[in-house]
Amino acid sequence: MEIHAYEKLWLGAALLLIVGFIGTVAFGAVGAGVDMIDDDGGTVDPGALDQHPKFGDPGVYQSGPNEYDVYVVAQQFQFQPGTAEAIEVPVDSTVTFHVTSADVIHGFEVVGTNANTMAIPGQVSTFTVETDEVRDHGIVCNEYCGSAHHAMEGTVKVVPDDEFNATDGGA
Repeated sequence: MEIHAYEKLWLGAALLLIVGFIGTVAFGAVGAGVDMIDDDGGTVDPGALDQHPKFGDPGVYQSGPNEYDVYVVAQQFQFQPGTAEAIEVPVDSTVTFHVTSADVIHGFEVVGTNANTMAIPGQVSTFTVETDEVRDHGIVCNEYCGSAHHAMEGTVKVVPDDEFNATDGGA
């Protein structure tokens, strides 16, 4: 069987395109600054979050010099803290978010950064970010969680050191 020269050209181009797509997906999965969240955050009882030492009073806790832990509970249709009161963290610090859900699966995305995770009832998603400039970031739920999902949003404020006041969470 003879294959026409133009067919060979198109087959070669299609093969190169497929290899290029696979390379792009592979780079996106393991490339620059992308880390998958694993189960290192542990588990909690979603029905008893009010009795948990940190999720019972979610907020910002200082864990070391220029290091902070932020405990966030997602529930229909708010982030606590984040929605009613903004999450405030100081500039030039390392912030570790601990996020869980009290009811259904939610998303937790800090807009304008690569901080993005799922909040699953009973599991704690933990990820760390560096704050490098004073600004406000939105928080959105990017997993459909019910009829008011579109209104589930909040704010992370990166503020100057002199405007910041955290709860001492111990080192």
